[in-house]
Amino acid sequence: MLRSGRCLFSSVSRQKNFCGLKHTRIITTTSTTNNPSSTHCSIQSPSPSIAVEPTVYRGTKFKPITPATLSNLPGLYKELSKSKLAGLVALTTMAGYAMAPGAIDVSTLLYTTVGTGLCISSANAINQWIEIPYDAQMLRTRNRVLGRRALTPIHAFNFGILSGTAGVATLATMVNPLTAVLGAGNILLYTAVYTPMKRSSIANTWAGAVVGAIPPMMGWAAVTNSLDAGAWVLGTILYAWQFPHFNALAWNLRADYSKAGYRMMAVTDPKLNARVSLRYSLAMFPLCWSMPYLDMTSWVFAFDSSIVNAALLYGAVKFWHKSNEKSARQLFFGSIVHLPVLLGLMMVHKVYTVENESIDSYEEIIEEIDEE
Repeated sequence: MLRSGRCLFSSVSRQKNFCGLKHTRIITTTSTTNNPSSTHCSIQSPSPSIAVEPTVYRGTKFKPITPATLSNLPGLYKELSKSKLAGLVALTTMAGYAMAPGAIDVSTLLYTTVGTGLCISSANAINQWIEIPYDAQMLRTRNRVLGRRALTPIHAFNFGILSGTAGVATLATMVNPLTAVLGAGNILLYTAVYTPMKRSSIANTWAGAVVGAIPPMMGWAAVTNSLDAGAWVLGTILYAWQFPHFNALAWNLRADYSKAGYRMMAVTDPKLNARVSLRYSLAMFPLCWSMPYLDMTSWVFAFDSSIVNAALLYGAVKFWHKSNEKSARQLFFGSIVHLPVLLGLMMVHKVYTVENESIDSYEEIIEEIDEE
């Protein structure tokens, strides 16, 4: 009930002055005696008994770049190169080398692996140099070398240029020109096509898959100096594998990607993201079956690879049926296990034809001598 001559309400609030003024107490009183809308305000000083703590405002401080020492540089270069990713890509290159027909030379394998690794390091370093302002907006990438200002941008760029030049030169002089062309093309595709496309179109995932498909073809070309059907099969297998692998990863990072302005399927069309993962998981079956058809492996590989691919497909079906953090994580880690197991089975069931070809060549020489 409202009573005349009594106070309707009394509101007490404290107002902080950013210019350093003391706190004040504002008392507002409304009465209904004559004018219900009349309001009386009075400002009182705070009670002496109330301790007022000074408010400290901390802004973002500029962090100068600390010059890296020689002892820190190897670790920083390792981070800039994304060593774990580079190691996985180098593994696919070595698998392509091992699956190619022809005599395996250890020194050529070493030069191929080193040259490819340098090309990978170059692409990753230049990619991070381009994406400095966007990496700073993502929780996953804000603590990278350039994000935390452990190296200057020009230092990272120079590292990318030098490592790319050294990688392509190693492949051109110690392996063959075709492998060098593939390495140089992959650097350009990753930095000049895939990286800027990430902010403009979801087609960036398909462009990135091409980047991942080239390294095993480089390994094949290092042995044969050509791109036969076997090289394209290996490349296509790696191309298909990347969709369930990356799409599952992107699902749990979609908030970060959206914040940085990256147009990923997981952000713009989550249902398409899951369907594409399922589609390319199914494609792994006929691609692996084509290898014994091309006499790259025995037919036992068709059976063994189906078991491994079925495990990948199971994770993709769960992710397609119900995309959530759990199913995405299971598909992502399952794909990491799937790839080395599949590559290992390829090498176990490889059909070796070098020895027979050498015998045939020797018999042809003997026949020519007899004819003479």
